[in-house]
Amino acid sequence: MDTILNVTSNPHVREKTDTQKIMLCVIVALMPAALFGIFNFGINALILILVSVISCVFFEWAYEKLLKKKSTISDLSAVVTGLLLAMNLPSSLPWWMAIIGAGFAIIFVKMLFGGLGQNFMNPALGGRCFLMISFTGPMTDFSAFDGFTGATPLASLKAGESVDTMKMLIGTIPGTIGETSTIAILIGAVIMLLCGIIDLKIPASYLITFSIFTLLFAGHGFDANFLVAELCGGGIMLGAFFMATDYVSSPITPMGKIVFGIILGLLTGVFRFFGPSAEGVSYAIIFTNLLVPLIERATIPRAFGIKRESKKGGA
Repeated sequence: MDTILNVTSNPHVREKTDTQKIMLCVIVALMPAALFGIFNFGINALILILVSVISCVFFEWAYEKLLKKKSTISDLSAVVTGLLLAMNLPSSLPWWMAIIGAGFAIIFVKMLFGGLGQNFMNPALGGRCFLMISFTGPMTDFSAFDGFTGATPLASLKAGESVDTMKMLIGTIPGTIGETSTIAILIGAVIMLLCGIIDLKIPASYLITFSIFTLLFAGHGFDANFLVAELCGGGIMLGAFFMATDYVSSPITPMGKIVFGIILGLLTGVFRFFGPSAEGVSYAIIFTNLLVPLIERATIPRAFGIKRESKKGGA
């Protein structure tokens, strides 16, 4: 007897992973860097993390309540935004500035463009850059680190001074709450890779491109110590694994991800070595976020059996 098959419309593959599970995995992956930040900077770091997360959740809930939209705070994306924003703040920042940054990230970068899946840039980085422009002094104050009043390791490098790369690797250096410990960030990256949340296309192409740019144009030649210090400082590891890989604001095509990472590496190198700042990661990611539609358009795979149209006329 013949079996009757009911053919339905695509998609036919069902994925059990939902947004909440993805965000939960990202939260777990951020815990090593967050806990080290609290250990490194003290109670102020914990307060800023809590204020940032609670504010992001509140602003998303309030916006949807005011406009009578379905609440989406249960998907945990606002928690991730708040956590990532806090990771990019100095622990000495006044708590009320973190609230302003959270409001800008959620309302102006995320919700006004349609909510999760519609934002054109990473909300946490949007909030950080807004705070950098609005409150430059407090956002570059790292005096909460053992009474530290000098420059960050990257600023010292830019000034031609030497730095301790082992301290940069471990994280016992001044900086923002979540960027200092390369080891903690890499532990989180491994967690996301094992969970299948990210792949290495964007981080690898980003870090490799930046490394090549550093060796060729930073003015230090093939100095391995200088390269390691540049890779361990300025939030490039946090940016490469946790913010450049954001599903919404990064390309979805395989080749597009690689192109995206290459552009990130080039821009970060240009901003760091030819600009006035020793950082550059946040602005590089945001600028490249704007190029994602063009990158995807140029790298979209050709459908099987479809022939490209000839530029010449005739049959």
